[in-house]
Amino acid sequence: MSARPARLALLATVFICAACGLVYELALVALGSYLIGDTVGQASIVLSLMVFAMGIGALVAKPLQKRAAVSFAMIELVLALLGGLSVLLLYAAFAWLSLYTPALIAMALALGVLIGAEIPLLMELLQRIRAQAAGSAVADLFAADYVGALLGGLAFPFVLLPVFGQIEGAIVVGIVNALAGLGLVLVVFREELGRRGKALLFGGAVVVFGVLGGAYALADDFEVTARQALYADPVVHAERTPYQDIVITESFALSGDRDVRLFLNGDLQFSSIDEYRYHEALVHPAMAGPRRDVLILGGGDGLALREVLRHPDVASATLVELDPAVIALAKTDPLLLESNGGAFADPRVTTLTQDAFSWLRGASTDYDVVIVDMPDPDSTATAKLYSVEFYGLLERVLRADGRVVVQSGSPFFAPHAFWCVESSLREAGFSTLPYQVNVPAFGEWGFHLAARMPPRLELPDLPLRSLDETSLGAAAVFPPDRRKPADVRSSTLMDPVIMRYSRQEWTNY
Repeated sequence: MSARPARLALLATVFICAACGLVYELALVALGSYLIGDTVGQASIVLSLMVFAMGIGALVAKPLQKRAAVSFAMIELVLALLGGLSVLLLYAAFAWLSLYTPALIAMALALGVLIGAEIPLLMELLQRIRAQAAGSAVADLFAADYVGALLGGLAFPFVLLPVFGQIEGAIVVGIVNALAGLGLVLVVFREELGRRGKALLFGGAVVVFGVLGGAYALADDFEVTARQALYADPVVHAERTPYQDIVITESFALSGDRDVRLFLNGDLQFSSIDEYRYHEALVHPAMAGPRRDVLILGGGDGLALREVLRHPDVASATLVELDPAVIALAKTDPLLLESNGGAFADPRVTTLTQDAFSWLRGASTDYDVVIVDMPDPDSTATAKLYSVEFYGLLERVLRADGRVVVQSGSPFFAPHAFWCVESSLREAGFSTLPYQVNVPAFGEWGFHLAARMPPRLELPDLPLRSLDETSLGAAAVFPPDRRKPADVRSSTLMDPVIMRYSRQEWTNY
């Protein structure tokens, strides 16, 4: 092959390999965000370790430059195998071994070393095609590398995840990675391969493509089995949306009652056996006053909405939920319909599928009651929904005598984050009243009632299963070891407070 086509083939390979390498990085970050939360922490671990390991890989590649062609091809085969299986292996480590973080560190280091070894070898191969000044060669390689990274960065969220999902997407990228590395060496540098080198490459290719192909074929079965290992009860529905992992389990308690549980990204949202305790405590103290127009932020399962609609004098209930898949499930799944009583079919309900923070910035309607039923602030994505700025936006849509209630997490497992909600609400201009109830599926669970004037804990004239005036009054009393610490600060967009507790700790409780 002449020099010009050979150089173009090599630069195209650099482009593809860079795209694949960035996809591996993003896949590790995304998986950690789904399984662990704390996107910033996961991204920091993955990116810093991989960049460090890339430097090591560049040094490791120096003695391989004498046999650059076969070394590059073998590195790409190993990288394709490890990168293609990375999500599957880490998911297995999380589901069965509870060793996710050590496995993530090992995977990030291994991938980083292999990716770092690519450029020195490709530089050597480029110079063999046609010798050129070092600066010019570096410019060509890095231009192709950076543009390829752009392709990988855009393809991961907009093509690979929606079309293939995380496990299959990583495997597809691994196959592309292997084809690119082998194609370059076998087409452009085949004359440099001896008999042993060709046998090694063909044998490696058979193994890599065989393993990746088999993994792709079995990926769905693996995901079902691994997912079930994470949940004590049988999984009856599972889907991954652009926003989260949605899982519904079903079992039967010793009493014979059906126990339907909804999980988002592995976090329990409700158990049908006792969810009424949570939703009655969340909704009705805020409804003891003007309640003509009600706004619910989050709560896409429709259970808080069900409680709101029990009040016949509610004229409108607007629900803002980020993930349309949650609402679609709440409207169609028989198990969720049984729990929410078909609340979305009520003509008083308006449903909006938008980010609550962004929607509030443009909202112009005022409400008597605002119910914030958001996921816990255990990541930077959800922490903004517990910030001073967010509560300031709430204040703008609340009528003068209106009330806000915020689900605030566990004062037992995450007391600092719980009391941070009060500090943030107060900084936004609200008077607050914290309270807690016992929900067996969760343990002690806390809420904050807020208004412009000091609010009172009271109940509307409505029969409730878990609350009366006496028990509600007791809910506002915190024992000495659960009262607000002195060092609690507010959460802001620029300095968020993240709720932290381990899932193992939660399970053991």
